[in-house]
Amino acid sequence: METETKIGHTIIIILGATGDLTWRKLIPAIYNLWLDGWIPGEFAVIGVSRRKYTDPEFGKHLHEGVDKFSRQGKAKKDHWDVFTKYLTYLQGEFDATSTYAAIGKQIKALEKKWNATANSVFYLAVPPNQFEGISMKIGSSELAENKEKSRIVIEKPFGHNLESAINLNTLLHTHFDESQIYRIDHYLGKETVQNILAFRFANALFEPIWNRNYIDHIQITVSEELGVEHRGNYYETAGALRDMIQNHLLQLMCLIAMEAPISFDANEIRNKKVDVLNAVRKMKPEEVHKNAIRGQYGSGWVKGKKVKSYRQEPDVSPSSNVETFAAVKLYVDNWRWQGVPFYVRTGKRLNETISVITIQFKPVPHHSFPVEAIENWQSNKLILNIQPHMGIQLSFQAKQPGLKMLLNPVHMLFNYHDTYTGGTPEAYETLLIDVFRGDATLFMRADQVEAAWTILMPVLDAWKANTSPNFPTYDAGSHGPQDADALIAVDGHNWITIPFEKNEIASTK
Repeated sequence: METETKIGHTIIIILGATGDLTWRKLIPAIYNLWLDGWIPGEFAVIGVSRRKYTDPEFGKHLHEGVDKFSRQGKAKKDHWDVFTKYLTYLQGEFDATSTYAAIGKQIKALEKKWNATANSVFYLAVPPNQFEGISMKIGSSELAENKEKSRIVIEKPFGHNLESAINLNTLLHTHFDESQIYRIDHYLGKETVQNILAFRFANALFEPIWNRNYIDHIQITVSEELGVEHRGNYYETAGALRDMIQNHLLQLMCLIAMEAPISFDANEIRNKKVDVLNAVRKMKPEEVHKNAIRGQYGSGWVKGKKVKSYRQEPDVSPSSNVETFAAVKLYVDNWRWQGVPFYVRTGKRLNETISVITIQFKPVPHHSFPVEAIENWQSNKLILNIQPHMGIQLSFQAKQPGLKMLLNPVHMLFNYHDTYTGGTPEAYETLLIDVFRGDATLFMRADQVEAAWTILMPVLDAWKANTSPNFPTYDAGSHGPQDADALIAVDGHNWITIPFEKNEIASTK
């Protein structure tokens, strides 16, 4: 275990401490950070929720979650016995002033014990409808008066539409400075997502061709084999466009399309991302049907198992018009990307679980090879694999061994698991340590959130006004609705998925 201190005295107040997010993600992440020496000895976790728990009962509940979900496996007894001393539980109603008075009392007691002012991190691990009330209570209880030390962390979805996002931002800004607000998107904590910045701006090889002169189009795909599972109540109010594209996929698009930052300062990088969102061409209502498609999964087969349709899932309306698949074509109107389409798509109950970004380069300007030599010719592609496999793959043409001149596409592959033998931190570990440090680089700013909603509001409004009579539109276990193929085929393209398999690595060594 490392002992080097990376951050100062820190108190993490988790509101919604008995919920699934805390159990599956937050405490396993905090435990791993502590185990690896990233959190100092002077820290505490205060869990706050309505459920009746003693401190030992709370610790036992969290222990089960760590044993099940920690990337480092089950907690060793001697380690957990030490870690549990940092955990306390506070029962209270989120709308009761007394709850926040009790939180304040515990913070003061810890600071007196440490003889230091601690970082106070309020993590709202609660449903979105409780964001406003809890934020107001934290502010009115004067728990966030220290602008440098007090922070609030809010999970997505941040708003339900543009209007609600603006209202929530306005409310937060009455009690918190923007520098105190951390809108968390776990996708941005993934190693391969962060590596996009390193790949683009730490290498001289690709940046000169990272523009409309050489790139034909860009595809961003996030697909899941799973259905909505137990999230029917939430999904009925969200849908694929809100749940994934408004935040995750548009953030990936920003990293691909942004200009080079002057420095790694948090606001400098976020400024460049906002520039991308502000440059995205706004859709007119009459253009939505050409640039955005939706679908909903019916019943089907996934890995040999019969699965039900979306409308048969728990807490889902039998006549639901909520989309479980969405694909959108976007354009970034600036000098770098003018005329280059960005195709983004996401869906549930598809044929594979994969998150991948494909950079499709333009063809060579002239074929000097004989026709028979280029029968299998393909344009160069750069594949950035985010999950489940992590790596970067470059597809290019090479001569096939033999006496004839025959060209075939081959792949150069960088595989994380083969290159790096150490464990890869979970996304929440990366993001939480940044919150503790006060580094907002990977978190969305208010103007960024509102710009993202502005892009998609024409689509949301059009879909709301025109309920689809044809749902469901794709079978579970398929690659999605046929309309998604038509969306990209009209431009002469097709969706690209290149297998990312370990047995391909031999060709790169």
